[in-house]
Amino acid sequence: MKKLTSIMMIALAALAFQACKNGAKDSTASADSTNTAKDTSKNVAATGGIAVDADDAKFVTTAANDGMAEVNAGNMAEQKATNPRVKSFAAMMVADHSKAGADLAALAKTKNITLPTTVNADSQKAADDLSKKTGKDFDKAYVDAMVDGHKNAVKLFTDASNNCKDADLKAFATKTLPTLKMHLDSINAIHDSMK
Repeated sequence: MKKLTSIMMIALAALAFQACKNGAKDSTASADSTNTAKDTSKNVAATGGIAVDADDAKFVTTAANDGMAEVNAGNMAEQKATNPRVKSFAAMMVADHSKAGADLAALAKTKNITLPTTVNADSQKAADDLSKKTGKDFDKAYVDAMVDGHKNAVKLFTDASNNCKDADLKAFATKTLPTLKMHLDSINAIHDSMK
């Protein structure tokens, strides 16, 4: 048992060193790597492993990243949007995705799943691009991003609701899905009104 623990510690240290050395690895990729390295086939308490399979852990890290990106974009839109409906939607994004993120973080902690601490490189690039826009161009870019993001979120959570092996994660996905569908309906209505 001590030998297994020592091997895992060495492997995690090597992963941490490699992540620092590469510099290109973002927080979400690091979280995914850490979760992959954790031993899921043994007793979680004894090995320090995650309590779910790799696909379930990947759902959690993806959902956490996407939720953080929604909150960040929502905060930006509350400041920069000119359309009152867009500002209102942004406020809803901050409130709803902050709550879902807190619920997910609490659940991940019980499963020993490492979460990203910042958004991934793609999400950061999208935020940087969005921040350069102003006025109606900002509103349009934000709304377009929210339509795409919520289509992806509904798909991610529908898949998790149907396929997660962990009952708690499946329940979280199922409970969150109606809110995401409502967000998609709301942003589609805003998008259609801006044409």
